[in-house]
Amino acid sequence: MAITFLMTTTTLKYRWSFIEMRNASLCTLLVLLFVSSIFCLVQGLQSYESIFSYGKVSYPADHIYYVAKDGSDSYDGSEVHPWRTIQKAASTLVAGDHVYIKAGIYNEKVIPLNSGTPENYITYAAYSDDEVTIDGTGTSDRGTWGGLFDVSDKSYIKISGLRIINSPVAGIFACAASHIIVENCYAYNTYSSGIGFWDSDNIIIVGNEVELACNGGGEECITVSGVNVFEVKNNYVHDPGRGPLGGEGIDIKESSCNGKVYGNTVAHGRPCGIYVDAWDGHLYNVEVFQNVIYDIPDWGIALATEAGGNLENIKVYNNIVYGCYHGLAVYEYEGTKRDLYVINNNFYNNIYVDWYIGIGVFSSVTNFILRNNIIYKSGGISAEYPIVEDHNLVDIDPLFVDASNGNFHLKSGSPAIDNGSSINAPSIDFDGTPRPQGAAFDIGAFEFV
Repeated sequence: MAITFLMTTTTLKYRWSFIEMRNASLCTLLVLLFVSSIFCLVQGLQSYESIFSYGKVSYPADHIYYVAKDGSDSYDGSEVHPWRTIQKAASTLVAGDHVYIKAGIYNEKVIPLNSGTPENYITYAAYSDDEVTIDGTGTSDRGTWGGLFDVSDKSYIKISGLRIINSPVAGIFACAASHIIVENCYAYNTYSSGIGFWDSDNIIIVGNEVELACNGGGEECITVSGVNVFEVKNNYVHDPGRGPLGGEGIDIKESSCNGKVYGNTVAHGRPCGIYVDAWDGHLYNVEVFQNVIYDIPDWGIALATEAGGNLENIKVYNNIVYGCYHGLAVYEYEGTKRDLYVINNNFYNNIYVDWYIGIGVFSSVTNFILRNNIIYKSGGISAEYPIVEDHNLVDIDPLFVDASNGNFHLKSGSPAIDNGSSINAPSIDFDGTPRPQGAAFDIGAFEFV
């Protein structure tokens, strides 16, 4: 490198001499020397990189790192020289860093060391369309607390596109976390929850698939417990395990508040599709909408206060519940329940042998509103306590387009068209179509277009 620098300096001296002498032959010589020196400089730099950067920790300036099965944790984490384990990345990344994990099965537990910041999340993501699997087989932890990918006490972290399987605890888990995004992941065969958050805030769980969760311990397939500000959206939750407790599809519970559960599909589960349970806390301001729930051997949707808590301002609208044992229930637990709204939903073919209920209210509620719902082939309404009930279509054929294949749009001439109420009704339907489309609001989850 020093020699190359001297050659460059000498070349510049030749150039100035040429200008003074105005000699054409010297000009030619100068050009040749200059090109030669540049070539030597480039060769020198390439040699420097090949000798010194391989295996050396000198992190790229763009904050993007890589993990691959053929890497080494002694490397620098670049794409050319990736790390071997995800935990190496988790122990290294700081605010604003991204790690892309290449295809393979990684038999490890991942616990990030650092948090991101509001403007600089730390991101753990599958590389391109690679299938990246974190397999908990053989890891030592077992129980309902903790996760194979555990972001407890951390904030501003995104987990994207990873497969979490065979966890002896939960799949993706956090307690006391803040501003966490879990997107497009797949959790399979977890002892406890596939995805679970406790006592956290600002949590987004979007586009994930959870299968065979709760396969030994309790809790639920997706658990949101004591979380303030959350969204659980566009997830596919199905076929839970056969653990002795829990197993509900999506459970919003304890002192959770200010959240939305929407666009999810919950199927082939037990014992409840979507459960909103205050337990012994104060659960409030939660919206459950535009979900599809089917083939559940109990209630499609249930609202409760199992340990005497306070359930308040829960809105259930534009949902489709079919093929379950029952439609929706307010369970008969002690506690306070007020301002529960069940509006513009479809409950179809929810039958368990000879005992079936479309809507069951088995506990005292202050201001329970049941309005604009279609309840067909699901039994009727069983309310053991006073409720406000109007504009529901019960045990009258609503003329669905093709209910046997899950198409619950309305045919022309349906008795649900223009027979609903606008009071407390959602401004759009299941498809996002504005209400009303006709002279008045329609009954059920879909406006007739």
